[in-house]
Amino acid sequence: MSVAVIKYNAGNIYSVIYALQRLGVEPLLTDVPEEIQRADRVIFPGQGEASSAMHYLREKGLDEVIKNLTQPVLGICVGLQLMCRHSEEGDANCLSIFDVDVKRFPADQKVPHMGWNNVQITGGTLCQGLRLDAYLYYVHSYYAELSDFTTATNEYILPYSVALEKDNFYAIQPHLEKSGTDGEFILRNFLSL
Repeated sequence: MSVAVIKYNAGNIYSVIYALQRLGVEPLLTDVPEEIQRADRVIFPGQGEASSAMHYLREKGLDEVIKNLTQPVLGICVGLQLMCRHSEEGDANCLSIFDVDVKRFPADQKVPHMGWNNVQITGGTLCQGLRLDAYLYYVHSYYAELSDFTTATNEYILPYSVALEKDNFYAIQPHLEKSGTDGEFILRNFLSL
């Protein structure tokens, strides 16, 4: 199975690559549209700032490539946020795969949400079979609102979407690559779709 990891000047990309290698997968890190389109699975990970990330994606034509992929695609952390409609971070119009807005946690609270926290599964296939007391690793100041696409939730200051699913698109807020065996379980679920 071929796995492409989208390169778009975001941080934390190599942690995802190492996590995939631990699972026996040798991914291709690329921003070449044809290589992304040929892959059996596509992972859209990263840490970064929404408006500058979207600028890079548009400049490379990757915004349209990602939206038109037909194989399973997984967004992680900023990848989830960029797959939404709009982000308050830099007032960025995003990919609109999920008709959901991304908002900043209230400034009068402790932000970013950072560390280990649980997850409540509400449906979907990405987290299916995950143990009930699973804890995942989060680092984020922005969150995707609850919606019809929400398949897992958490509450930090307020309830928000931990995971989203629509057709062949899957997205998750916590860093799976830093979430130990629970993160690996979810990555395996994605690779086996």
